[in-house]
Amino acid sequence: MQVSSLNEVKIYSLSCGKSLPEWLSDRKKRALQKKDVDIRRRIELIQDFEMPTVCTTIKVSKDGQYILATVVTFEILSDDYSKIVFLHNDRYIEFHSQSGFYYKTRIPKFGRDFSYHYPSCDLYFVGASSEVYRLNLEQGRYLNPLQTDAAENNVCDINSVHGLFATGTVEGRVECWDPRTRNRVGLLDCALSSVTADSEINSLPTISALKFNGALTMAVGTSTGQVLLYDLRSDKPLLVKDHQYGLPIKSVHFQDSLDLILSADSRIIKMWNKNSGKIFTSLEPEHDLNDVCLYPNSGMLLTANETPKMGIYYIPVLGPAPRWCSFLDNLTEELEENPESTVYDDYKFVTKKDLENLGLTHLIGSPFLRAYMHGFFMDIRLYHKVKLMVNPFAYEEYRKDKIRQKIEETRAQRVQLKKLPKVNKELALKLIEEEEEKQKSTWKKKVKSLPNILTDDRFKVMFENPDFQVDEESEEFRLLNPLVSKISEKRKKKLRLLEQQELREKEEEEELEGKPSDAESSESSDDEKDWVEEVRKQRRLIQQEEKVKRQERLKEDQQTVLTPQFYEIKAGEEFRSFKDSAIKQKLMNKTLEDRLKIEAKNGTLSVSDTTVGSKQLTFTLKKSEQQKKQQEAEKLHRQERKKLRRSAGHLKSRHRRGRPFH
Repeated sequence: MQVSSLNEVKIYSLSCGKSLPEWLSDRKKRALQKKDVDIRRRIELIQDFEMPTVCTTIKVSKDGQYILATVVTFEILSDDYSKIVFLHNDRYIEFHSQSGFYYKTRIPKFGRDFSYHYPSCDLYFVGASSEVYRLNLEQGRYLNPLQTDAAENNVCDINSVHGLFATGTVEGRVECWDPRTRNRVGLLDCALSSVTADSEINSLPTISALKFNGALTMAVGTSTGQVLLYDLRSDKPLLVKDHQYGLPIKSVHFQDSLDLILSADSRIIKMWNKNSGKIFTSLEPEHDLNDVCLYPNSGMLLTANETPKMGIYYIPVLGPAPRWCSFLDNLTEELEENPESTVYDDYKFVTKKDLENLGLTHLIGSPFLRAYMHGFFMDIRLYHKVKLMVNPFAYEEYRKDKIRQKIEETRAQRVQLKKLPKVNKELALKLIEEEEEKQKSTWKKKVKSLPNILTDDRFKVMFENPDFQVDEESEEFRLLNPLVSKISEKRKKKLRLLEQQELREKEEEEELEGKPSDAESSESSDDEKDWVEEVRKQRRLIQQEEKVKRQERLKEDQQTVLTPQFYEIKAGEEFRSFKDSAIKQKLMNKTLEDRLKIEAKNGTLSVSDTTVGSKQLTFTLKKSEQQKKQQEAEKLHRQERKKLRRSAGHLKSRHRRGRPFH
């Protein structure tokens, strides 16, 4: 028995391991169990549960007492195994009773699937024909077939609540028929609805699986790997689930207790929520799948594989074990109490980038790496061995990190001191001082406290990531630095005053809290003067540095040697002079800063510095001759109107000032 876990859902494989021949003696069996761990851990739930070659269909009888596995399609008509119908590949239909073979008949075209309508005792056969053949078991004869619009039909199913018959076609449609009137009552275009933004489809999606659940829910599987969930009252799917493998969906089952849908293709069984489409868990057997059967009212799964041995899986989350193997519940509980290594504990999942770092890209495609999703599984022993060879000091680094963590844990139990972060220490110190000042103010009077940046998770990266470090050499910081420094000095002075005020009497404290003293106002005015002088000083230093840089660039330009160049005049261009083109070419070789300064001298651009150190840019458009003439004409027109305009000062109002008009 193997145990695997995905999304914290335990899946127990009961069919894994080697089977022992019956003719071996008990002594040899015990000897083999001592040598082989797989034989020792095996659980033979059903003896000889194998086929000579392969199995394509597996089902459980309605009473839950019998499991039937065949290589052809079949249907159980009774509650037990006493009445079974088989659909062979050679168009023959066989009826078997409890004693064995009972009767054989034939249908006109090759059949692919069939369903039994219990109220009318009709068998509906679909296959390589546009007709749905009806065989009435009560009368023992064929009835008139149902004529569909499809060229061929793949699968069919009958709703157990109201008896609606549905068939899936090769054109990607689902046709619904009413057996009482033998008329088509609905048509769903599943091929068009299965194409979503995330799906990649290279061929026409045909219907490969069909299953009803209740009166209004239906699941449809396509040949391109999509599962569509429908409400029969709408022609649009409620949900489209893509298996991402591009393989035909083999079977679809509903699990009502957890609102799950079990859909399977030849590679994987996926269990997902039918309301949200979120994956619950998945199961990937070693061999290709042909059919999946969910044992009723339990957590047991039976699979028909491309191998003689059938698969048996037990998932305790889905439900309890069947009555005939109830010991599985006790066994799984003991395993959970004493957990052992799961299937993936001996393997390490690595991506392609990890393989490049380890130098193991040459192993891709070899048995040492097993492809899985976006990476590979490799043996954990090989991984540790290669990692030790690549980085021999990895264990020492790991040991130092563990020791450092232990020391930090012990330090956390001591008295906590003010610990500044590694990034932006000065800013953190400023915020700590502000927080202390805020706490002192809230102690004396009720002040609404604002959240602190240091304790806010949104700004946590600002004190951890070095990319957010404040650049003290930038012009903006140098112009703002006097303000920051003076504010911090002012804050410290206020803190000292508050400490002195705590020693005074309560009456003096209340008077001082009402308004600031003259000494504080004089100190604030002195601080403002000092700040202005410091800003001017920093601006002069910045201008001197820019002047030195310009002189250095000018020397570099003078040292460059000019070489003769030839220019080609393109058709349609107006040639002015070689001088203009040379000036233009020289201007293009300069930096953006030099070009802005040159254009500023010509009157088109003006660049000025603001008080905080940023740049202010003003751009003036060149006016054409026609615009200049128009502006001059408008100016003359305004002057003429001004001369002809008469003043209205001699007119006076008859009403008194302040009285409203009537």
